[in-house]
Amino acid sequence: MLHDPLLIPPSADFWPLVARAILGSGLLPPHANACDLSAVRVLVPGFVHAQQLKSALSAELRRPFIAPRIITLAAWIDMLPPDPATPPVAPASERMMSLYAELRQHGWLKKLFTARRNTDLLPLAQTLLTLFDELTRALVPSMQLSAEAPDERWQAALAQLPVPARNMVSDEAQLVWTLWKSQLDANDPVAFCHRQMMRLAAHATEPLIWISPVIPDTYHQAFLEAYAQRLPVLPITLDWRAAAVAPVYAAAWGEMLEGGLAEQAHHAAEAPAGVSLCAAGSLEEEAQRGAQIILGWLQSGKNRIAIIAQDRVVARRIRALLERAQVFVSDETGWKLSTTRAAAAVAALLDVVTTRAETVVLLDLLKSPFLFAHLPDKGERVMAIEHALRRFNVLGGWEAADAVLRDEQAAREILREVARQAALFAGRKTLGEWAELTSGVMEALGMREALQHDAAGVQVVALLDTLTQDAESMHQPFSFSEWRAFLGLQMELAPFVPSDFDRRVVMLQLNGAQLRCFDAVLMVGADADHLPSRLDEMLFFANAVRRELGLPTREMRQRQQLRDFAELLSVSPEVVLSWQAYKNGEPNPVSSWVERLQLSLERAGRATVPMRAVHLEPHALRCAPPTMPAPAAPQLVPRRLSASGYNSLVACPYQFFATRMLGLDGLGELSDMPEKRDYGDWLHEILLQYHEAVRDRKSVPAARESLLREISEQVFGQALDRSAAALGYYARWQKVIPAYLAWANERESQGWQFVVGEQQFQKTLSWEGGQITLHGCVDRIDENADGERAILDYKTRNMQSLRDKAKESDDHQLAFYGVLSDVPVAAAHYVALEVSKDKTGDAAAPNYGEWQSLLEAQIVSNIRAIGQGAPLPAAGIERICVYCEVRGLCRKGAW
Repeated sequence: MLHDPLLIPPSADFWPLVARAILGSGLLPPHANACDLSAVRVLVPGFVHAQQLKSALSAELRRPFIAPRIITLAAWIDMLPPDPATPPVAPASERMMSLYAELRQHGWLKKLFTARRNTDLLPLAQTLLTLFDELTRALVPSMQLSAEAPDERWQAALAQLPVPARNMVSDEAQLVWTLWKSQLDANDPVAFCHRQMMRLAAHATEPLIWISPVIPDTYHQAFLEAYAQRLPVLPITLDWRAAAVAPVYAAAWGEMLEGGLAEQAHHAAEAPAGVSLCAAGSLEEEAQRGAQIILGWLQSGKNRIAIIAQDRVVARRIRALLERAQVFVSDETGWKLSTTRAAAAVAALLDVVTTRAETVVLLDLLKSPFLFAHLPDKGERVMAIEHALRRFNVLGGWEAADAVLRDEQAAREILREVARQAALFAGRKTLGEWAELTSGVMEALGMREALQHDAAGVQVVALLDTLTQDAESMHQPFSFSEWRAFLGLQMELAPFVPSDFDRRVVMLQLNGAQLRCFDAVLMVGADADHLPSRLDEMLFFANAVRRELGLPTREMRQRQQLRDFAELLSVSPEVVLSWQAYKNGEPNPVSSWVERLQLSLERAGRATVPMRAVHLEPHALRCAPPTMPAPAAPQLVPRRLSASGYNSLVACPYQFFATRMLGLDGLGELSDMPEKRDYGDWLHEILLQYHEAVRDRKSVPAARESLLREISEQVFGQALDRSAAALGYYARWQKVIPAYLAWANERESQGWQFVVGEQQFQKTLSWEGGQITLHGCVDRIDENADGERAILDYKTRNMQSLRDKAKESDDHQLAFYGVLSDVPVAAAHYVALEVSKDKTGDAAAPNYGEWQSLLEAQIVSNIRAIGQGAPLPAAGIERICVYCEVRGLCRKGAW
């Protein structure tokens, strides 16, 4: 027989009362030993409740005993042997993709649900499956009585809607109903579970005690009634009648009560003991106060502490602060697998395929700790790739990335391996083939083995293996974009729960605290935005339709959440409700439930819930005023030196120390727009080709303009193919060509001939106890009939600025190139590649020979001094510091 439910008030005595009820229920055989309870089966919501029941039975009996058979319903069903007559349940992935494959066949569906591409229907398929499971749970029990019962209830539900609303949702309603009935077959997991429950009921061998925080729904009620036809069944649940609930909560939240609010509740409201509020000024303050509260509880001896994570951001910050204090939180709710770095590595791999090696995405993949983890020099290779891509501003493309790595063979190897594996993601394949291919690519890239050493990585690998097995029976082909969207959705839906480190502090959601006892509870996010939690709406299903079909309505869900909140406050001896009183400078109100509780107490003339003061321990800070840094690092003396490097040493020794000695120079920024450095590179290439052609072909002046324009068209044509924004620089250069040719021809008439361009040089300077190798690339070298050489350096600036630059004593570029040259150089010039009054020209370096000798002596003196421990102070002037990349390191302005 099915006994009437035993109702127990929500309090800390719930499990002791359950233990007494079991012992006095009369369900044990008359001849059974009083300490042998194994003849009774108890179904609990979760295994954590089984331990609490055993503890309560032990405290009640006070002697050794044999516990009842305590288990969850899901675990009991899993223990059933397979039924040959029942086909296996379709995996969740197969159900979703089968439904998706059906949905994508109808173009009108995309229009109906405003989906712009097929993959936008994947979330719809997932939502529909969730809705189908709700419908199955509500209607399958009635189908045993009549096959037409679901249709009758469906028509009755639609009749609850007003006529305009009924017409408006008719298409969607008919779609959902048709799809639900079409997928309701033997493979449906909810229907399968219902059949398994009926098998348990048909083979019942011991009395059953059903313990749940909520009354059984239609789905479970059918199981209990079938079980009760063979053996007694006793349901035990919480009592939400007004007389069983603390008067203060009954008065504040009357809608959660069964049977209405008792009159005496309005007058007997006492302030709840142990409940306090904590209002913080910011997210960080709420996290710090929460962590301090928990540490205080631990120090006072409490070892069962719960964090109710209404605000997950604050909760995760509290977890980080506690881990810093060596307190490791056991997170029972976990977080989305897609947010882990293991899932991010797989997503980066698929993104590289989609974007065809877009540079930012490619670097994201290469920097993943799971890619090529077995290579000892992976870091150096990836750094070489990044430097090359940024140096040449490569925005994407396998060919472009490969082309700039001609001098980096080791780096080129891993780039080409990634490209080879990415090329395999092509065509249309079944889900199983896509999963197998993805696993194979990850194996080839060393990712699969590396993921096995990461907690989340193990779950990612297991997910791919499971998808490979589950999709064996699916033969519909899918594109790569559909596979990518499907895999992303699976990782979004899968929770990652890390291993338990410390059970003293657990993090869980509000409904996870049902029927559980804690020494103290901290709820974070007790504001109006997070409490109650916002409920997701299921498409168009109005509450009237859901109510008629027996589905949970919005009011029912919020009512249950309010009961969970009231139970938490009733059971726990100490509860702190924390929230941010201000967000973005605006007041952030506390939850309306808390405000109603406060109002109820004020109306009854009682003291309101107090605010909890949290005092953070003060820390004495050592006074250490910043001073100008002046490090000495003789062990880091560079072995090579460029012109820009020496200019950096002259401009600011500390800048030289940070960028050249420590290697902290910043990486170039990627830009999808051509920059001035790109313009300079194009002009260098054009002028090199032009002057080499003039030198080798002995072109006459009359034919030179067409030659220069032809070369310019070729170089800028390639640039325009990559970016149309190069057109502005192209037009700029067209204005310079006549003036440049006039200057070049006049220089030739003065006896100077082009010898070589873009030439790499290096030269070693030695002294007692040390040496330094100078290196650099000279734009152009000319020679006259007397054998004298001149160095020319191209600048995309006008003549006046170059004249001023040539007079500056702190720019040693021209003199450096003269010292670097393999033969003596008599003169050096800056060449203007911008017109001024339709003319261009050059600016000669004064006293060039003397300048070279003086510079060589200075280089030797300065590098020797660094090797002897000379300080390198941050002595740069303001115009240098404004553009310095390491100003944040030297902290100029703070000393």
